[in-house]
Amino acid sequence: MKALSFICFATAFWMLIGVVSCSSSTKAPHSNTAELRESQSGIKLAENVVVGAERMDLLVPKLTGKRIGLVVNHSSLVGETHLLDSLLNLGKNVVKIFALEHGIRGDADAGELIDDSRDARTDLPIISLYGTEKKPSDAHMSDLDVVLFDIQDVGVRFYTYISSLHYIMESAAENGVGIVVTDRPNPNGFYVDGPVLQPGFESFVGMHPVPVVHGMTVGEYAKMIKGEGWINSSEDLELMVVPCLNYDHSMTYDLPVPPSPNLPNLRSVLLYPSLCFFEGTEVSVGRGTNLQFQLIGSPFISAGDTTFVPESMPGATNPPFLGEKCHGYSFTHLHWSEIAQKGQLDLKPLIQMFSEFPTEQSFFLRNNFFDRLAGTDRLRKQIREGRTEEQIRAVWQRDLHHFLEIRGKYLLYDDF
Repeated sequence: MKALSFICFATAFWMLIGVVSCSSSTKAPHSNTAELRESQSGIKLAENVVVGAERMDLLVPKLTGKRIGLVVNHSSLVGETHLLDSLLNLGKNVVKIFALEHGIRGDADAGELIDDSRDARTDLPIISLYGTEKKPSDAHMSDLDVVLFDIQDVGVRFYTYISSLHYIMESAAENGVGIVVTDRPNPNGFYVDGPVLQPGFESFVGMHPVPVVHGMTVGEYAKMIKGEGWINSSEDLELMVVPCLNYDHSMTYDLPVPPSPNLPNLRSVLLYPSLCFFEGTEVSVGRGTNLQFQLIGSPFISAGDTTFVPESMPGATNPPFLGEKCHGYSFTHLHWSEIAQKGQLDLKPLIQMFSEFPTEQSFFLRNNFFDRLAGTDRLRKQIREGRTEEQIRAVWQRDLHHFLEIRGKYLLYDDF
């Protein structure tokens, strides 16, 4: 009966409309129902967006005559040209590149340490900020006038690019270096939801008192980091944000390239805020398959509507349950508009999978990673206590209301 109830949930909860390709190609697949450009809740698919990096009329004057450090990866495109190449072609003095999680090519495993190196084509030094050090040193900043941050984010607290942004901004402020953020749309920027991170639960997957889904672009988030004084010497930081055109918070965004190896398409990006909680459990989210963050499963249960066996592959060389048969549930039938229509985190899969687990098997990892993802231990305790989704969500509301008031001070785009 548990398996049947979950299958009914997976169908009725999202209301099946269509199917999207699950290809993990470098181009994020678009809807195969061209006329379906808007969800029933009014969430539109952003079109004709001009990202901040394409607004050279605003960007170039800020960089002319400056020694530039770049924070870029494979998503840092100006049209089909990498921002590094665009700046070099314009004769700008790029001194070094800073690499974050997944590396500058976007192909490193989640959590895989990145080493310092040199760019093969330009011979520019690449400084890792996802190795033994997360914060640029004074020496790294000593030969720079400005750091340009151009990374595609997905708008979720535990997606680590905003943690890297914090440290880069702090080092810049301490060393008299300016920061320029060339903004990009947030595909999950059309809602705000989840527990707000509580004191004592800070980590690299959550550094600030914000909810799991914060509903801000990187540019807006940078303004909030500075404005709320979350970094040392915040008042000394010169920050410039180059905003997008043709984007607002009533929209989602089908990213031109996958933002990281295990978010291959818009469906996975929209499911990621809800399904990533499973990374703190004995449940796979499809790493080691071509349906990352579109499947959940575990070798410890036998129920479900799908099975899969994680394999070693680029971006997931040693995924959880490598070579083991996992039973679970697929969300590949969902169209982006069905996911967007909900406009909030979905806790039903988490609650359901907990109920499926055998009592002798621990559901939550013993390293407390689940609590770091949630930013609190309350969510784990509530699930153990058998609380309903509605009861759990009620606990978030006061903190969410307070955060929304703070968030409103830093928005650059019309809100939802």
